[in-house]
This record gives sequence, structure tokens and C-alpha cells, in this order.
Amino acid sequence: MDKTTVEKTKKTAGLYFKDIIGEKPYDLWKSFDKELANDLSLFITGKMYAREKLPHQTRQLITVAALTALSKTEELKLHIQAGLNVGCAAEDIAEVIFQTMTYAGVPAGNSALKALREVMEARAEKSRMSENS
Repeated sequence: MDKTTVEKTKKTAGLYFKDIIGEKPYDLWKSFDKELANDLSLFITGKMYAREKLPHQTRQLITVAALTALSKTEELKLHIQAGLNVGCAAEDIAEVIFQTMTYAGVPAGNSALKALREVMEARAEKSRMSENS
């Protein structure tokens, strides 16, 4: 295993997927095939997401647009959280969803906006719980 890729994977995963509410894809994959889960993680997080061709915020906004267009709301929630983690503003994520709605349709956009709202509400709830601890 390439040590550099392993380190990039850890660093990038920590940046994108810290404090994720809900199941992370890696945990799902690992429950079926640990070796394949590691290979997927090394490629997706250590190679693709670690690339420095695009800023992390841009990469996540593109991902939000694609998942909105595909109506993949469960995965979209994960990437909304990742976008917020790398510095995307909720307003920018909403704007990307509205833009995508023009091409993917209003129902897809509405589902995506609901996912954004759910993520924002869950993060606010988690923050309130942390303050009360």
C-alpha cells in the first residue's frame, strides 16, 4: 500500500467527513468487504478528493449538483455535510440546487432542498446538544 495515498486518504477524509450525521459509505462498504472498502476509500478519498486541481468547495458544489440531478438524496445529505465541512456556505449549496433544478427538474430540486434543510436542522440540533453538555 502506498504510504502517501494512505496519508492523503486520512487527511482528506478528516476534512470532508468529520462529524458526519448518519452512516458513512466506508462503514457500509466495510460491513460487506473490508479489503474492497479500503481500496475504494484509497481511490475516492485518497486520489480523487485529494486532487488539488479544484478547490474542495468547488468539488463539493459539483457533487451536490450531480447528486441533485440524480435525485440521490441519501448520498446528497452526506455531501452537503462534507461541503459545509470544507467551507461551503449553506446559501451557496442552495443556489447550486436551484441552478440544477433548471436542468434536472423541480421535483429533484425540491428533494435536494429538503435534504439541505434536514442537514442544517440536524447540525443545529447537534450544536445545541454540545452546548448543553
